[in-house]
Amino acid sequence: MTPPADGNEKALLLAYLGTQREHVLGILDGLSDAALRKPVLPSGWTCLGVVRHLAVDVERFWFRDIFSGEPIDAGDRIADTWHVPADVTAASVFDLYRKEIERSDAIIAATPLATPPANWPAERWPNWRLDDLRDTILHVTTETAVHAGHLDAVRELIDGRQWLVVQ
Repeated sequence: MTPPADGNEKALLLAYLGTQREHVLGILDGLSDAALRKPVLPSGWTCLGVVRHLAVDVERFWFRDIFSGEPIDAGDRIADTWHVPADVTAASVFDLYRKEIERSDAIIAATPLATPPANWPAERWPNWRLDDLRDTILHVTTETAVHAGHLDAVRELIDGRQWLVVQ
C-alpha cells in the first residue's frame, strides 16, 4: 500500500482499514450460500456469521455506538450476530456489512482523529478505554484483519482458495 502523497494520516488509516474490509469480502467471493453457512471449525461459526459479526459488533458497535454515541434502535440490535438464521439471506448480510462500512466511513470523514469516544461502557471495561478516533480505527483494523485471517483459513479448508495466491 502506498501512503497518501500528502501524508494525510486519516487517509492512510482508512486505506489500511479498507484493505482489510476488502479482504473479508474478497476471500468470500464466489462461495455458495451453503458454503457461507457451513461451520468448518469446531467452534461452529460460519463465514456468514463472521460477516454479520463484523457489521454489527465491529463497525456498528465501535463507530456508531461507542465512538459517535449514536443511539442504536432496538430493531437494529441482533442478540446473536454469529448465528445467521436460514431466512436471512447472504446478500442481506453482505449489504448490512457494506452499509455499516459506509456509515463508519462517514463518521471517520467528519471527525478529527484526536476526538475521544462519545460513549464508553465503563461497567464492561472499567480498566480499558480507547482514547480517540485514531485508536478506534486501529482497533477496528486489527479486529477486521484477525477475522480476515480466520476467513482465509476456512476458505482454504472449504475449497483450497487462498487470498494472496494467484490461482
